[in-house]
Amino acid sequence: MPGTNKLEIGRASEDLLRDPAVSESGESASHTTGILPSQEIEYLVKASKEIVALEPIQGDQIQPASLDLRLGSDAWRVRASFLPGRNATVMQRLADLEMHKMSIIEGAVLERGCVYIIPLLEGLRLRSRTSAMGNPKSSTGRIDVFVRLITDHGTEFDRVREGYNGPLYAEVSPRTFSVLVRKGSRLSQLRIRRGNPPTGDETLRRLQEEHQLVDSISAEEIRDGVPVSMDLAGDRSGGVIGYKAKGHTGLIDVDRVRHYDVHDFWEPVLAPRKGGLVLDPADFYILGSRESVKVPPMLAAEMVAYDTLVGEFRVHYAGFFDPGFGDPRAGGQGSRAVLEVRSFELPFVIEDGQVVGRLVYERLTAAPAKLYGAGLKSSYQRQGIALSKHFKPLPAA
Repeated sequence: MPGTNKLEIGRASEDLLRDPAVSESGESASHTTGILPSQEIEYLVKASKEIVALEPIQGDQIQPASLDLRLGSDAWRVRASFLPGRNATVMQRLADLEMHKMSIIEGAVLERGCVYIIPLLEGLRLRSRTSAMGNPKSSTGRIDVFVRLITDHGTEFDRVREGYNGPLYAEVSPRTFSVLVRKGSRLSQLRIRRGNPPTGDETLRRLQEEHQLVDSISAEEIRDGVPVSMDLAGDRSGGVIGYKAKGHTGLIDVDRVRHYDVHDFWEPVLAPRKGGLVLDPADFYILGSRESVKVPPMLAAEMVAYDTLVGEFRVHYAGFFDPGFGDPRAGGQGSRAVLEVRSFELPFVIEDGQVVGRLVYERLTAAPAKLYGAGLKSSYQRQGIALSKHFKPLPAA
């Protein structure tokens, strides 16, 4: 039973969020707090056993500052989303909320509009001062599949408390397209944090001045993160500012790459001739940032997903930006943030240049052994308005 996984579940890496000291050799000094880079994640897998799995973890699951998580063998369709709360495990709550259980070993369809709970192959045995955060992978968010991480006795989605010892579960809810998944499919990712490195606007302002994290943004504009605005002009993309998902399409196999024709699932959104773009609550959009975004090697970033101060819409389900994204040292100069956008309840007008989200940067404990886009099969380095990797590339505008 997934609720009683005998996971061979057991370690690896304080000061302000600041640039690390650099030695004469040019190597960055390490920190005792921060996001763990790829080599420390590997240590947690191979040596300390803080990250465990029912099947061996593959090398390509380890990203510059995150770990791809894999679906397990079974999925439960449930009546409603839930958190187990402090006094229950996920499996105990499933006993009250499940509608039916199905095997996904050979593949199964998750229907749009339904909610599923799927035990993951990975589990954790975190030690003190170590916690974790979950998020959908970029390719998952870009097909509007809502995925959240749940733990036993959890009181928050996507947050794994310090010292957690137990299995991990994914709540999966396709919103626009029905999807075909199977055991081993990777819909979400995990970041591991050591300690509590503080982040603050003063630090971000200094980093912005030194590294130009987001271009065309002044340090004075930083408040609760570095602002990112919407491009509705389309000057760099032939007047196309994004894509809107079509209704009543075929399903998407989440493990197929460059397989589907864009026009079967999406229609282009053109720059408005005047005024802004009206977001319809029934529609899902892929749009792009006006600014280029950069994540230097010693930092990781996360997009704040939803901020009612900028409007009644959600931006960017997939919030993790790995070290090296958009950085010239990893061949990423000019990369823009691609934004998964859905309005809530009411139609909402967004304008060109309107701030739609904020990036929060956090220090790593050490420079990662690999960078996003540098020798990895990174799908979105130097991206413009990019759909998910499931679709055949469109000719350049």
